[in-house]
Amino acid sequence: LSSIFSLSPDRSLFLTMQSAVALPFSQTPLTRPSRLLGSTGSIFSTPRSLRFCGLRREAFCSSPSTHLTLRSDRVRIPSTRFKVSAAATTNGAPPPKSFDYDLIIIGAGVGGHGAALHAVEKGLKTAIIEGDVVGGTCVNRGCVPSKALLAVSGRMRELQNEHHMKSFGLQVSAAGYDRQGVADHANNLATKIRNNLTNSMKALGVDILTGFGSVLGPQKVKYGKDNIITAKNIIIATGSVPFVPKGIEVDGKTVITSDHALKLESVPDWIAIVGSGYIGLEFSDVYTALGSEVTFIEALDQLMPGFDPEISKLAQRVLINPRKIDYHTGVFASKITPAKDGKPVMIELIDAKTKEHKDTLEVDAALIATGRAPFTNGLGLENVNVVTQRGFIPVDERMRVIDGNGKLVPNLYCIGDANGKLMLAHAASAQGISVVEQVTGRDHVLNHLSIPAACFTHPEISMVGLTEPQAREKGETEGFKVSVAKTSFKANTKALAENEGEGIAKMIYRPDNGEILGVHIFGLHAADLIHEASNAIALGTRIQDIKLAVHAHPTLSEVLDELFKAAKVEGHATTKTVSEKVAV
Repeated sequence: LSSIFSLSPDRSLFLTMQSAVALPFSQTPLTRPSRLLGSTGSIFSTPRSLRFCGLRREAFCSSPSTHLTLRSDRVRIPSTRFKVSAAATTNGAPPPKSFDYDLIIIGAGVGGHGAALHAVEKGLKTAIIEGDVVGGTCVNRGCVPSKALLAVSGRMRELQNEHHMKSFGLQVSAAGYDRQGVADHANNLATKIRNNLTNSMKALGVDILTGFGSVLGPQKVKYGKDNIITAKNIIIATGSVPFVPKGIEVDGKTVITSDHALKLESVPDWIAIVGSGYIGLEFSDVYTALGSEVTFIEALDQLMPGFDPEISKLAQRVLINPRKIDYHTGVFASKITPAKDGKPVMIELIDAKTKEHKDTLEVDAALIATGRAPFTNGLGLENVNVVTQRGFIPVDERMRVIDGNGKLVPNLYCIGDANGKLMLAHAASAQGISVVEQVTGRDHVLNHLSIPAACFTHPEISMVGLTEPQAREKGETEGFKVSVAKTSFKANTKALAENEGEGIAKMIYRPDNGEILGVHIFGLHAADLIHEASNAIALGTRIQDIKLAVHAHPTLSEVLDELFKAAKVEGHATTKTVSEKVAV
């Protein structure tokens, strides 16, 4: 998913941004393996093929000065190099005779698609099984169509802002929209992206198998009615579905989930949105731009749980307070009844703590944005002794599936929403690529703290790493200081040229060594700007180095440039400067 959904009223099933991003506090520490099978088949005394991918060396070594080395007296390196190549027409080299495929992927969403393409690139004969449509939630019922609706809402919001248009010297008559035309734009985009994904896999020779897939046993999969195939390795990538709490009756017309809302079959005059997380915020942006009044119902004591508190406070002032939005916090929607027989949608609210009745709302429609539940039923997990945890498939840091006895299930992996580590489409794809790296002989551990997230409101919100409270808690536990640097969009020339000076960028970091702990942005194109920070975290780049980078002027990227330069770090730059003269 391109967004993270808010907590459910029972606070038991979902990951908010705060809980999802804070995984390292309780993660199992990584250990350095004593023996590792290399890509050539040799046994190495140290992890020769280990790829850090954003993890600091300290995670694997006893001290920063310790290095992973190879001793020639203990390792025999054959003269023949191991090569892997993939041919688009043959889908890689034939697998061993005992298997139909090198890799089978159950689920053709963004995660499965990313894994399949990387597998073929690595020379694996690959099949992907899809029981619904290629693209999964993101392409068909999530990221893609929602961005189409948000593109419309952004333009509508700008055209309706008379003061904003006059500041450019523009005069625009009253803006209007055609609901069906807007809905068609979202549907057409989803269709186009779905076809692109399908064609890209077909072009590379990935076998796309139609039917519901399940695990029959070790390295064995069933799809459709009676089709049974085998593979050396299997990846489960079945995604998630909208979660609807007890007491809420969904009719798909007046009480809807995000799946229904993206079809935009109606624009109600007054809609209640249960949950004020990423999805709730994005739909409030769409509905208010198209003329609806919105009421948020949030179980926690404040709106936008999971965001950095400072960002949340500013976002509420810009995205909620000036718009036709009111809200109820600290309450559960204990019962929601669809509109029928001329009666409106009825919503019963109870206190989140005391469970006492608080209020009854009568609205035209209700959108349930309380989160996502993993789609793992019927996958045959019992055939390999796997027991789900709140529906999620348990995995280790390498996405290897863990059975009911706490042991790894050989050759079985799970990526994306189904494992619950970080419910984002691009996280699923990154996990899939990581798994393929492992099964082709290169150990790989994905640093989830380096994966960015974004909320595509107007203006946008983006983040990567820890929030300030999380970072300070981590600092107290591990014994290091935490500092904060900030910069404003009001000081950026490009933002002012666009009359979009509302926004800030915030960085949480360690002043002793320049490590970036988290970056949060609220402002114009925040979703695009966050990647410089996320890549810095992934690559382990320190502030004292990245602050020497050059950014084009005038661009929005200078917001990050000023942010890095505002940090006060004790250490000096480690990057070597170019000493020789360069002719220009």
